[in-house]
Amino acid sequence: MVTGGGTGLGKAIATGFARLGGTVAIASRDEAHRASGIAAIEAVGGKAIGVAIDVRSAESVKTAFDEVESRLGPVTILVNNAAANFPVPSEELSPNGWRAITQITLDGPYFCSTEFARRRIALGAPGAILNIGATYAWTGGPGAAPSAAAKAGVANLVQSLSVEWAPDGIRVNGLMPGNFPHDDQPQNLKDLPGRSDMADRIPAQRVGELHELAWAACFLCSPFASYITGHNLVIDGANWLRRGLRFPIFEPVRDWARSKKS
Repeated sequence: MVTGGGTGLGKAIATGFARLGGTVAIASRDEAHRASGIAAIEAVGGKAIGVAIDVRSAESVKTAFDEVESRLGPVTILVNNAAANFPVPSEELSPNGWRAITQITLDGPYFCSTEFARRRIALGAPGAILNIGATYAWTGGPGAAPSAAAKAGVANLVQSLSVEWAPDGIRVNGLMPGNFPHDDQPQNLKDLPGRSDMADRIPAQRVGELHELAWAACFLCSPFASYITGHNLVIDGANWLRRGLRFPIFEPVRDWARSKKS
């Protein structure tokens, strides 16, 4: 089950599981997104269903799990990919804007993970959870403070829940992607400073390929990683470490926001 699995990184991960023979539940609020994810999986010969979910609501999460179980059987792997973000100077962000981002990005993974774990524990069966994070959980995200703060919480959930559920055979890991361009990326994120020459500033001298992200996700959820839990894996071509080698040109968030309005 992949939340937000109908677009972007989530769709790439869901398709990766399908290529390896997994039957995937695409969980999303948006019917068109669910259809897009299913189509991508069927295009590679895989099997998928769509299920409506609002990860901000624990009741909606429970209902989604019930539907998946009734159609496919118990969920054995959960990928918490659904997230929200929009760049804005923090002093201009409304309380509703803060909540809109943090409820999806942090509350969602918690509600989904606990629902998954309750069901696996009741069955006496192991399972795997993968949280999709971001490296600015550690470095900070100027202009994206609510998302960065929420992703820091998501990274900590990996550490906290992995210890709690290790005796039950439930592994919890995180995947911290760098720049993986995709067609579903919102324009406001494409317009962020430094996006146009990102490849030149990454130590690996290129951006990530979506199949590389899918490979990493499949590995962490597979028996090949059966003794790995509580780990947040960075997959970004060493980009999050580059500041020690060469500090990039800095543009204040407020200046960037003003330039976009003019």
